[in-house]
Amino acid sequence: MPKKQMNVTTLAVALKHFDRSRAAGLHYSNSVAQPLGSDGVFRLDDGRRVFGLGSGTLAPRADIDPDRIVPIPDALDDATAAALPNAVIGSAMALLCKAGIQPGDVVLVNGATGFTGRVAVQLAKHYGAAQVIAAGRTPRTLKDADEFLQTTDPAFASRAKTADPDIVLDYLWGPTAEAILTALTGDGRFTKRRRYVSIGSVTGDKIALSAATLRSTDLQLTGSGLGAWSKAQVQRLFADILPEAFDLAASGQLQVATTTIALADLSTAGDPPPGVRVVVTL
Repeated sequence: MPKKQMNVTTLAVALKHFDRSRAAGLHYSNSVAQPLGSDGVFRLDDGRRVFGLGSGTLAPRADIDPDRIVPIPDALDDATAAALPNAVIGSAMALLCKAGIQPGDVVLVNGATGFTGRVAVQLAKHYGAAQVIAAGRTPRTLKDADEFLQTTDPAFASRAKTADPDIVLDYLWGPTAEAILTALTGDGRFTKRRRYVSIGSVTGDKIALSAATLRSTDLQLTGSGLGAWSKAQVQRLFADILPEAFDLAASGQLQVATTTIALADLSTAGDPPPGVRVVVTL
């Protein structure tokens, strides 16, 4: 029997790489084109605002999953509430569920100048990281990062080795992933446990990986995305992780940059600056 959906009023929908790739039928989770919009901020018939999941949510009314909704604090605006969840899913799930972040860990965020990367830097600190190292093409305003590594620097690999991360969150993959993994290769001495989590592949879908890297260091290489999480972890996301993130944003402890456009202007919208999420308001 098909799962019952809840028909609600749409207030705001963030435009994400995930939605664009699914709409084009290019995401690994679907082989055919999907309607634009997979989540959003909605108003229930009783007046409450919630974040929820659905399909084709970029419309004045949408059907969402009643078991996958999160109340939104009154102090949080629609645009932030719409933009934040995808980035939290792309960072908190990796940090908490795949990497098992512990207080005192050193975290390297590869692709930290993107929207989700910026959230990852902030949440890593919130979850107890002793040091957060941001990596990206150009240094931007990343006030929560302790250090910045420029990925175009010829010394990038050696600087990554010196950083000695416990956790790597990778939104880029491609050449920079090869450089970081090579930098983690050991020399036969005892090594500490490292957790490398692939979350995106902005700069390439495939890499060359030496077997020596896997044999010479205590490396956990994993991914974080649809299909990689357990049912219990997804339940934790909606019960605890997203509500906490909303509260952090409402109190100003978690900050994101958004730009809003009306649905009627969607066809003329250009690309936002790096690190900024476009949100369609209805």
